[in-house]
Amino acid sequence: MKVALLGPIAWRTPPRAYGPWEQVVSLLAEGLVARGVDVTLFASLDSVTAAHLDGVLERPYNEDTAHDGRIWEALHVAHCFDRSAEFDLVHNNLDWLPLAMSGFCRAPLVTTVHGFCSPAILPAYQRARSAFVSISDADRGPGLDYAATIYHGIDVAQFPFRAAPGESLVAFGRIHPDKGTADAIRIARAAGRRLLIAGPVHDERYHAEEVLPQIDGEQIVYLGNIGPAERAEVLGAAAALLHPIGFAEPFGLSVVEAMTCGTPVVAYPLGSMPEVVDEGVTGYLASSVAEAVEVLDDALKLDRHQVRGHAVGRFSADRMVEDYLRLYTRLLG
Repeated sequence: MKVALLGPIAWRTPPRAYGPWEQVVSLLAEGLVARGVDVTLFASLDSVTAAHLDGVLERPYNEDTAHDGRIWEALHVAHCFDRSAEFDLVHNNLDWLPLAMSGFCRAPLVTTVHGFCSPAILPAYQRARSAFVSISDADRGPGLDYAATIYHGIDVAQFPFRAAPGESLVAFGRIHPDKGTADAIRIARAAGRRLLIAGPVHDERYHAEEVLPQIDGEQIVYLGNIGPAERAEVLGAAAALLHPIGFAEPFGLSVVEAMTCGTPVVAYPLGSMPEVVDEGVTGYLASSVAEAVEVLDDALKLDRHQVRGHAVGRFSADRMVEDYLRLYTRLLG
């Protein structure tokens, strides 16, 4: 089987720090190659992979401001589709833009929808010649016919088990109202616990008005946008992960990563969270700051061995790769 993986080019694959789509595409590429699949990864040309690497952009556009992402993504997709006849299947991980060009793809096309962002993009999906994969049942767009739901997987070896955590809570992800950073601070203060915040600032005004004034370097600490090794250390050492999101989270990689370390999760029940968090096993769901504080003690009493075992069984990269291989085989008939 010859597969083209059309990846994003906002960040390197795998990402140096933030880059959830790039991380998933990297794990899929390496897993497919390990199983004998002939894979060509279309990504930024500084990417690191055992697959064949191709692309048009030397460095990701979020790391090189001289490049306009809109222009280079279009060139990137066009380059992949120009080679598409060489492959048995093209797997799109770049959202709607390749769908608008799907008529130029000369191989069967499958698209993983890494978060259905808005009904406004529906025309691109409805007119596309592609099979669709959702990353959670909750994230399925209206009126679309999906070939499968395949949960993301992670490299569980990168997130070792931590039996004896510290006392701090952690909030991990973009500094943005969607991720509920300010609510995480409120929960930690109400619970009388230290909070570590990690992730890139994606909403400068929200950060300046609701997050930064609360950061004192003692009880509320901002670690910045940390890389993979430090990510595992911070998540594993946490007493619990706070995930008080303000939007319908399509999946939640940081939630799965925390659970894989044995760290329980307290999350708001939006989007995929009821699918990803198994209440009373890997964490608890709460609908407000007050409810989150109320269930936090129960979360801290969960068996961390059981938290990890459940997460590894459901969300390993091996499971994800096998799910995609089965889908590819079925689509190719």
